[in-house]
Amino acid sequence: MSSLLGTARPKTRILVVDDSSFMRRIITGIIQEDPSLEVIGQARDGLDALEQVKRLGPDVVTLDVQMPKLDGLATLARIMAEKPTPVVMVSSLTREAAAETVEALSLGALDVVAKPSGAISFDMFKAKEELITKVKAASHARLSAMAARVRTGTSTRPLWSPTTGRLETVVFIASSTGGPSALGQVLADLAEGLPAAVVVVQHMPKGFTNSLAARLDDLCPLKVTEAEGGEQLEPGHVYLAQGGRHLTVRAGLLLELDDGPPRHSVKPAADVTLETLVPAVHASRKRMVGAVLTGMGMDGARGMALLRKAGGKVLAQNEATSVVYGMPRAVVEMGLADEVLPLEEIGPALVRSVRGGPAQPEPAPDRCGQSVAGGTA
Repeated sequence: MSSLLGTARPKTRILVVDDSSFMRRIITGIIQEDPSLEVIGQARDGLDALEQVKRLGPDVVTLDVQMPKLDGLATLARIMAEKPTPVVMVSSLTREAAAETVEALSLGALDVVAKPSGAISFDMFKAKEELITKVKAASHARLSAMAARVRTGTSTRPLWSPTTGRLETVVFIASSTGGPSALGQVLADLAEGLPAAVVVVQHMPKGFTNSLAARLDDLCPLKVTEAEGGEQLEPGHVYLAQGGRHLTVRAGLLLELDDGPPRHSVKPAADVTLETLVPAVHASRKRMVGAVLTGMGMDGARGMALLRKAGGKVLAQNEATSVVYGMPRAVVEMGLADEVLPLEEIGPALVRSVRGGPAQPEPAPDRCGQSVAGGTA
């Protein structure tokens, strides 16, 4: 009988780490509402977490940021050094916690879920869908791709000065799971004085993108800020969409914040931005180039089809270097990618595209495995 019915797929095994027994109980209850997930242990602090990671070997760890004995950052660093395991940070929205969470993402954590109302969130159920989705995505992540690009040390970015000259090109970058560290590498590889404005949509909860922008600004030769609305796109500037709000562009290349409903269950969503960015850039007679980096789902694919139809160029991160090969895969399988590149080549390719240099594309396979060098959307 068992051979006829098949073998049940094993559940994803989760370790929940939080210094609050109440939050451990709430997070455990949320996770175990999904029949494909199983909480195999709970840890009250970082030292307890390290012991249980070694003993239980979980598939995913949910990790609080601020804990006694050993905090989230120190715990994460030791997990990655001693027994690499996918980690999703579960953080409160204080300024200090947000900065530490962004630091955790640069050290190897895959994603972040915000506690809705502080360290003890009685309304944690509001983050139920997000928590379950991100835990599932983390269970499929390639830790080798993340480990290969975790950067340490201080910034080497030169003192930024405004780019002189006119805006020639608008670059758009979309990313999700594994994206903060990927963005760090791509933006660090951009060239000072590039005659381009860069718009970035990273799937992230409200309250964390200001800290992410500050961290990326330390790495990038261009100026990086969180978009506030009302700015006009300028060369030499990177605009990061705010977590929890869509970013749109109106005539004159002016940025606006939008509180519309999530798209693809995310907010900000790349497709929402591209639906307004593409016509605005096209009307201003500027060039466009887009890149889709690591991430779950297919956000950005529809927007990249619009960008390509308007004459823009599309880059996609390849599977081998993607932590989660969802968003780039969608672009590649739709035949939209002009170049499919490892992460370390995307920054130089963007610079080359902005400056009008020769392209060196890697043929992108279509759904049937045949190469697609160009094609239409």
